[in-house]
Amino acid sequence: MDNTILSQNTQAWRFQVWVAFALSFGLTLVGLYFADIDVWTKGYLAMGVIFTVGSCFSLAKTLRDDHEYEKLVNRVSAAKTEQILSDFEGKT
Repeated sequence: MDNTILSQNTQAWRFQVWVAFALSFGLTLVGLYFADIDVWTKGYLAMGVIFTVGSCFSLAKTLRDDHEYEKLVNRVSAAKTEQILSDFEGKT
């Protein structure tokens, strides 16, 4: 009994996600470039934006990996339970 549900994102969704990312990141950097502040402040804010983006990617990957691990543990547990039940049913 295989209850695995595979889901794959559509091309339209991937396109929308990448466009939204590029626009938000690019427009933030353009806003920093044109801001009426000194170069040191622009550099500090730019580093903050870049660090935040990198941290978001790391967090998303970590959460995805944790979710995939839990799915694997649940599948192994379900397989063990199914094996125990089939062994029990075979003995009666």
